[in-house]
Amino acid sequence: MTAVLVSREYKTISNVAGPLIFISNAKHVSYDEIVRIYLPNGEERSGRVLEISRDIAVVQVFEGTTGIDNRSTRVAFTGRPLMMKLSPDILGRTFNGIGKPRDGGPDIIEEMEVDVNGMPINPVARDKPEDFIQTGMSAIDGLNTLVRGQKLPIFSGAGLPANKLAAQIGRQARVLGEGEQFSVVFAAMGITFREASFFTRSFEKSGALGRVVFFMNLTDDPTIERLTTPRCALTVAEYLAYSLNHHVLVILTDMINYCEALREISTAREEVPGRRGYPGYMYTDLSTIYERAGKIKGKRGSITQIPILTMPDDDITHPVPDLTGYITEGQIVLSRDLFRRGGDPPIDVLPCLSRLMNSGIGEGKTREDHRNVADQLYASYAYGRDLRRLVAIVGEEALTELDRKYLKLADEFEKTFISQADENRGIERTLEIGWNLLAMLPEEELKRIDVGYIEKYHPGYQEA
Repeated sequence: MTAVLVSREYKTISNVAGPLIFISNAKHVSYDEIVRIYLPNGEERSGRVLEISRDIAVVQVFEGTTGIDNRSTRVAFTGRPLMMKLSPDILGRTFNGIGKPRDGGPDIIEEMEVDVNGMPINPVARDKPEDFIQTGMSAIDGLNTLVRGQKLPIFSGAGLPANKLAAQIGRQARVLGEGEQFSVVFAAMGITFREASFFTRSFEKSGALGRVVFFMNLTDDPTIERLTTPRCALTVAEYLAYSLNHHVLVILTDMINYCEALREISTAREEVPGRRGYPGYMYTDLSTIYERAGKIKGKRGSITQIPILTMPDDDITHPVPDLTGYITEGQIVLSRDLFRRGGDPPIDVLPCLSRLMNSGIGEGKTREDHRNVADQLYASYAYGRDLRRLVAIVGEEALTELDRKYLKLADEFEKTFISQADENRGIERTLEIGWNLLAMLPEEELKRIDVGYIEKYHPGYQEA
């Protein structure tokens, strides 16, 4: 028997503050409950209950509070949280930040409706992430490998091509193995119309749009909508992963816009601010998003997350990247210096880290020599970068012949390994480029690679 939901209507708005309205004498109201707001001109808007205090209910209005008055505006509580309609037809569709179609297509005829706030994954039910995801990007696949079920954020600076990198990963990413279904859920928060057009054209041109679910919140859309965008996206990802057995890659951009919306709401509620004005519960709020990634025992599908955030003033200690780093399992960092020198993508591999890399590489997953090659490339490039600073002080004439080889390797590493424009590289090609770079050094310098791998994969031995 289906329960009938009876709306409770009130005309008791006592205050309007930014995107919030305050309703007095509200009875039997639930946290996160969806409300319908009827304006005097006949317009209908929606919102959700953000806080309940005695007989006052605080409601955040998704479409903004312009035109709402405290005389004629009616507020109806529905008794339900924000729900997302789900079916296999959701693939290839574009939605706004609260899950309504914005591509001109029909509404989803749902198989089920699910609360967008989700449920936390029981830690005991979590399975260990240990399967390789190929992004086609050498700097990631080779040195900071992405693993199914991982949370691996990209830290960018203003003006750096993080969105271009995100779109390229969305087009190219796939899991290796026959019969594996792979899909992408792309959630864009606070982006411009130009950026939205870029993402759409990128997926259409590559033919990847059919396996992408796109959530789009533009800069001129309500700020408050950004708080629901990632939750709607992750609800879809959970459906695709755990009901349809897909391996799902969730890309969230830009998380700094999400946190700015969180700060705006906190200010409107007159809460005591934390670091740089962000609310003290921001860590907890971010964890409710990031921790929805993972693998569950007994389920074939998985959810992998790549959150993208722009660091204000390129400051990696800013509260948003700082807290994100605590919750997630590594980071990919974009370099402004490398970008100025033509790096595409400008990934600075030295501060990058994938904490789950060792679980997803090696024989039977990528290749047996992967770990050794990654270690040797990292060490050699780091030494070459140090020599650059030395050359700036004493000049290249002071270097030994071996030092010059390391210096040349660092330059070639950035040109051929990191930079790849729109090229989609398989892991075999990535490792081949790595070996060609290492062949620039004397064999006795390859101290981090097993001798058996040198004899098997070194270009010098293969030519012989």
